[in-house]
Amino acid sequence: MERRLFVSNADTTSALVTRAVLRDFRATPQKARRVVNLVRGQRADNALNMMKFANQPELGAAIYSLIASAVSNAKQKNPSLRDASELWVIEALVDEGFTMKRYRPRAQGRGFAINKRSSQVTVVLSDDKNFRTNPNLKSSQMQKPRIRFNSSRKGAAITETKAADSVAPVASAKKAPAKKAPAKKAAVKKTTAKKATTGKAE
Repeated sequence: MERRLFVSNADTTSALVTRAVLRDFRATPQKARRVVNLVRGQRADNALNMMKFANQPELGAAIYSLIASAVSNAKQKNPSLRDASELWVIEALVDEGFTMKRYRPRAQGRGFAINKRSSQVTVVLSDDKNFRTNPNLKSSQMQKPRIRFNSSRKGAAITETKAADSVAPVASAKKAPAKKAPAKKAAVKKTTAKKATTGKAE
């Protein structure tokens, strides 16, 4: 499948903003996001180095060329720009592209569906780290999560476990008589059975 690269500039007054879009890339959005999440919020030169040695070579090479294209577009827009170290990856998005549907024959005349997905990757660079082209983006899309979010999640998990521990003894106390009751009934049945056998023997 042919891959197309679309590069455009965003009109801004205060900050230098450039944008590059990679369309119809043959990789699932879920796998592409694993690599794109690494470069979000990084300097452009650091992002290029990370993509050069990414664990997934094909995805890394595609995103490397995408960031390099956005950097060259920024130099075209502002010739006084020295290198990629003056730019930041302020936005990095992965959207779902077209899906090719195929089928694999299986036993008893059945067919299992195969979805060959594609991705559309968008990278936005700016010389202002805090600049956002779309203020409605989620925080996870704008930058990498910070440590304080992880600590709050751990605290929530601890409170949930404490609440579960406090509820657990009450539940066990309610269940205790229910377990003993069948045993007592079974013992009564055995004694009645013994009396019946002794009565027959007499």
